[in-house]
Amino acid sequence: MSATPSRPSYAALLRIPHARRTFATALLGRLSYGMVSLAVLLAVDRATGSYAAAGTVLALFGATSVFLSPARAALVDRHGPRRALLPMAVLYAVLLTALALVSRPPGASATLLGAVAAVAGACTPPLGPTMRAVWGELAQDPGMLRRAYSLDGVAEELLFVSGPLVVGGVVQVAEPAVAVAVSALLVASGTCGFVASPVVARVPGAARKPGDRAPRVSTGILPPVALAAGVGLSIGALDLLVLAFAEGHGHGDDAVAWVFAALSAGSAVGGLVNGAVEWRAGAGTRLSLLAAGLGIALACAGLAPGLGALIGVVVCAGFFIAPALTTAYLFADECAAPGTRVRAGAWVNTAVNAGTATGTAAGGLLVGRLPVGLCFAAAGGVALFAAAAVAVGVRQPSTPELSERR
Repeated sequence: MSATPSRPSYAALLRIPHARRTFATALLGRLSYGMVSLAVLLAVDRATGSYAAAGTVLALFGATSVFLSPARAALVDRHGPRRALLPMAVLYAVLLTALALVSRPPGASATLLGAVAAVAGACTPPLGPTMRAVWGELAQDPGMLRRAYSLDGVAEELLFVSGPLVVGGVVQVAEPAVAVAVSALLVASGTCGFVASPVVARVPGAARKPGDRAPRVSTGILPPVALAAGVGLSIGALDLLVLAFAEGHGHGDDAVAWVFAALSAGSAVGGLVNGAVEWRAGAGTRLSLLAAGLGIALACAGLAPGLGALIGVVVCAGFFIAPALTTAYLFADECAAPGTRVRAGAWVNTAVNAGTATGTAAGGLLVGRLPVGLCFAAAGGVALFAAAAVAVGVRQPSTPELSERR
């Protein structure tokens, strides 16, 4: 059992023994995930000279990475992080390196690139869900655990903002395949450092006899999974909606970057505030209210008269994103049966990513067929529907905060 400071705060959280080292190495490995999509896209595009081939290869990589995430998380639940994560990370890094090598020569086979990318994606180590399970060992006080999840969520979002910037810096001095190789190096080194942390050893695998079935994930995680999918759908459509809005108001691509920077800033501030506030409402109530706030903000975005107003509304929308996802992870963790904590978090993560991909595709179908304002309203409506579904379907915890199961 780790000692938990009496007064929860972000500073106290990072003073817990082994917390900074464990978190830093996990973030180092997860930076790879912020880089890899753009790196693979640029490398395949350069190798094949085809946008279609690049998009297909990236889709194959993303599909196996996202949809097989719960299966990989189940291996961590069963065998423990040390025994399961390291082989996955090594295999993933080797396959990414192979992808970098085969994408170097011009005219590379798109079929070969797609096959290597798909297998690499299938081996992606679930560092995020595992780190959240480790936070449960480090921060056993409910208030401290909420701060841990909030800090983790904000840091992860910043990684996905900084990852493309790192790729941009690499391709200024080297070919895109080098960025893919750097991504492989990051995940391998970060995972090695992570599993070497003493606290990771305190997340054991589930002791089961040969032939025993893996414990099932509780159906109690359905509300946070549904909420995560709804949030993913809404923010997935936002990329194209912002682009269409900017073009419709006579702005260039540089304006779009400012809007997304505002969204990330709002989400980061919201995530940190969410972790610092001592909430009286239960997790189910918070989930519903946060999703409703996001939905209303997105619907209002379509009414913005210009880019400045849109940026202001998007900041408000972002303020709900990180808190909603953090609460979903916390709720799923509380509902998880023994031996399924990593898997429960992976299901929420899968729902977010699948929802984002679906929302992007849906946005592509709607933009150009409907006024942009109606498209924003539709994106907000999805989040509102998710909020209503959670409000109806979730059973409130008996205490205002997440209960201590440890």
